[in-house]
Amino acid sequence: MNIYKAEKLREFLQDVFVHCGMQQADAMTASNVLVAADLRGIDSHGVARLSGYIRLWESGRVNMKPKWKVVYETTSTVTIDADQGLGLTLGQEAMKLAIKKAKDCGTGWVAVKNSNHFGIAACHSMLALEHDMIGISMTNASPLVAPTHSIERMLGTNPMCFAIPAKKYNAIVVDLATAAAANGKLEIAQREGKPIPHGWVQTKDGQPSTNPHELKNEGSLLPLGSDRDHGSHKGYGLGAVVDIFSAILSGANYGPWVPPFVSFLPVLPDSPGAGIGHFFGAMRVDAFRPIADYYENIDRWIERFKAAKPEPGFERVIIPGEPESEMETERLVTGIPLNELVEKDLISLGEKFGIAW
Repeated sequence: MNIYKAEKLREFLQDVFVHCGMQQADAMTASNVLVAADLRGIDSHGVARLSGYIRLWESGRVNMKPKWKVVYETTSTVTIDADQGLGLTLGQEAMKLAIKKAKDCGTGWVAVKNSNHFGIAACHSMLALEHDMIGISMTNASPLVAPTHSIERMLGTNPMCFAIPAKKYNAIVVDLATAAAANGKLEIAQREGKPIPHGWVQTKDGQPSTNPHELKNEGSLLPLGSDRDHGSHKGYGLGAVVDIFSAILSGANYGPWVPPFVSFLPVLPDSPGAGIGHFFGAMRVDAFRPIADYYENIDRWIERFKAAKPEPGFERVIIPGEPESEMETERLVTGIPLNELVEKDLISLGEKFGIAW
């Protein structure tokens, strides 16, 4: 693996997005979101995703110059039509709007339709932290997950993220897929030629599998929990909530009608909505109690959980978001490692557009 500085990767990504017609400011935003994923160690959603976005643009399913607009609004809520823009940029705009509403009302909520894949949820939720707010983001996604007791793909990995501010410590960031594993982890296993753990996927007949290519064989991802005995009905329920918040509230597509991320698969006919849907929330902590009291207690919460007795073989109990924060600190100094196949893909993309790698 070769190592690259974050700033160099951002410059390359910006040049590619601008080449495809994106405004410079939007290209910078989109690039920041992708590189943020790599910095936090979420390599499945970082620069490795670039070619996927470009293929969607080439197939006419992404608008690099969207004219997004507010289509519904109340005192504390907004619904946005993203005009087929990239969720990477629209997610940032939507969260800023939720923050603005929260400043006025205590909480702010934004639903988005007619969008595309928005990268890692944490990058959007964390915008609220600097405003002494809790940030919430979620999105529906390509239908790859079978509900409990089913073999039919009905839900996406449908991630949700909660970013909770602290004073003396790094924020608590709970960023998770509602599937047993994100599809990007399968892609990493494919690139590395490794099997995946039991409980991530099933075959088209509902049998367990460790083949990272199983989705190409009409298999499906499993909900968080993997099977009914281990709580897959809970993962299914969470995935359903994300789908409903992201799409039923906004007017986006839901369930099996969500457009696939890969450009070679067609969008299903008779779609009930428009594009992919997202949902964002911002909550002022001082809307619930004095801010000094909040910070005193959230810091104490962190301290007590970090002091919890670890099980044998482990040195410490980890606060949600702590490994990603530590990875970001490290990679800002040492750089971001790129898998050889990802690197070749990016080099090829640069050559195609005449952009130096």
